[in-house]
Amino acid sequence: MTSRSGTITGNNSVGSDNTGKTPRNRGGNGVVRKLKTRHISMIALGGCIGTGLFMTSGGTIAQAGPGGGLVAYAAMGIMIYFLMTSLGELATNMPVSGSFAVYSSKYVDPALGFAMGWDYWLNWAIAGATDISTAALLMQFWFPDSPGWVWSLTMLIIIFCLNAFVVSAFGETEFWLALIKVVTIVIFIVIGLMMICGIMFQPAIGFKNFTYKDGPFVGGLPAIMAVFLIAGYSFQGTEVVGVTAGESEDPSQAVPKAINSVFWRIVLFYLLSIFVIAAIIPYTNPNLLGASDANVTMSPFTIVFQKAGLAAAASVMNAVVLTSILSAVNTGAYASSRMLYGMAKDGYAPKFLGTTTKRGVPLAALITTLCIEALAFSSSIFGPKFYMWLITATGLTGFISWIGIALSHFRFRRAFKAQGHKISELKYHAKLFPFGPLMAIAICLVVICGQNIPALASGNWGEMLMTYFSVILVAILYFGYKFTHHTHIVKLKDMDISSVCPTAPEQQ
Repeated sequence: MTSRSGTITGNNSVGSDNTGKTPRNRGGNGVVRKLKTRHISMIALGGCIGTGLFMTSGGTIAQAGPGGGLVAYAAMGIMIYFLMTSLGELATNMPVSGSFAVYSSKYVDPALGFAMGWDYWLNWAIAGATDISTAALLMQFWFPDSPGWVWSLTMLIIIFCLNAFVVSAFGETEFWLALIKVVTIVIFIVIGLMMICGIMFQPAIGFKNFTYKDGPFVGGLPAIMAVFLIAGYSFQGTEVVGVTAGESEDPSQAVPKAINSVFWRIVLFYLLSIFVIAAIIPYTNPNLLGASDANVTMSPFTIVFQKAGLAAAASVMNAVVLTSILSAVNTGAYASSRMLYGMAKDGYAPKFLGTTTKRGVPLAALITTLCIEALAFSSSIFGPKFYMWLITATGLTGFISWIGIALSHFRFRRAFKAQGHKISELKYHAKLFPFGPLMAIAICLVVICGQNIPALASGNWGEMLMTYFSVILVAILYFGYKFTHHTHIVKLKDMDISSVCPTAPEQQ
């Protein structure tokens, strides 16, 4: 909460008992610390492996060529590394639900916390709507004449049931859903490499598609800049580990382990998958998502299996993609409901959203989030173009959230040293500071500013407004809250950098 001067006077996201200590196995704010380390690792991994990799990765190759697609994902992977280490330092020191909003409030400006909280909630709410839209389109792979709204409604009901019970049930469900995705990607990469090398699949495909026509780089630097948004959208979800810290049994151990292990797996899976797709499918193939909206139901993964002559496997792959979407939406519902709940506890959202059930589930926040995700129904009315619009809106919103994380870490570390503390006192600290967070901020700003340059050059202000709608919204939220509550940027010497990391639960 903030006083009229904007100074942080307390943080309701982290409660305490009458002794002033955070109760064990409690999030301190009504939520329950029941997520194990394996849950958090798989949630972080599974949350960012969904439509981004299975559905839209082909768009990067179609627009920027095989080389451009690989460069975009590699550059974004490096940025994600620095972002994750920044988040790891913050989340280990202060593991709370609504983490990004809390960090921005405490370490930058309460107004920024307000804006970042609503930005991140909107990010996942729209992402959930996008994924549910994709699920409806995928079901039409088997049932081409079925109405999309039926499948969207079915998905929403499933997501509600998975999130309305204890958090450990959510964690266990997500663990197995994420595991299915990981196993599938490994099989895909192995079969793809065998096709490229001609092992069991003749003739060998080789690397001819990398130099096909204008390859490997199509459109040069502007094209690579354009597909950064798609690559960034694909990586969104890695930051969910910061939200799960608020319900982790032992965040000081679970969060660093999740960050250190998950990042390399993500980069490995993404880069190898993009490499396989680029080698097997020419960038001119109209079935690549982004090249033809009419073929939105054709995942690049499905196309590769079909080229391998595994017709039955293609149908199975479509089912796996559907499972991965369920996992991504499941994680998104969890993250967005916890963010909304945390904001309500801090006075940034209506109070009724800050309540929980006896099992520690913020049911009001969950229902509110799923109502917004009902926008997915409109995909069956407006068609694939509306689906692509949702992806664009979600992508920029995610980059803004990442800027908030990096900026919060930059100021936290500066305040930590300014107040006479040593880095060795931190339970986990990010390497290459301050280069890491500053690089993350710079890349995010470049990507945001570089979006839709053709519209800017042609003076198409209507299209520019649509592209930067999320940026305008965050600016309105920030300055609106700042002027109405008279907040100011927190000074380094006045910053509350105390740790609220709870004691690890006793071994049974």
